[in-house]
Amino acid sequence: MAKGGFRGGAPNMNNMMKQVKKMQEEMEKAQAEIEEREFESTSGGGVVKATVNGKREVVALKIDPDVIDPEDSEMLEDLVIAAINDAMNKAVDYSGETMGKLTGGLNIPGLM
Repeated sequence: MAKGGFRGGAPNMNNMMKQVKKMQEEMEKAQAEIEEREFESTSGGGVVKATVNGKREVVALKIDPDVIDPEDSEMLEDLVIAAINDAMNKAVDYSGETMGKLTGGLNIPGLM
């Protein structure tokens, strides 16, 4: 055994660096795929539909004209908020699941 109990430290480090590089490439690819994906949610029985992308940007919002009541704008606001929040949560959950598979559950800041 070599002094200090280490044998062949350099090749193991090179192998580890290759694995880290591969994991980084896979994570970048997964992040790009997540950002392109769209997540949809509805509220009020489908009268409001919100779509967000993996970058957590609202990309579409559909409101059934029958639900628009000038006397009750607060209800419509609540339905819009609920649909958007649910779509955002779907995007966050999908991102966490996808990146978690690659990182083995490591919490890496900035990825989710």
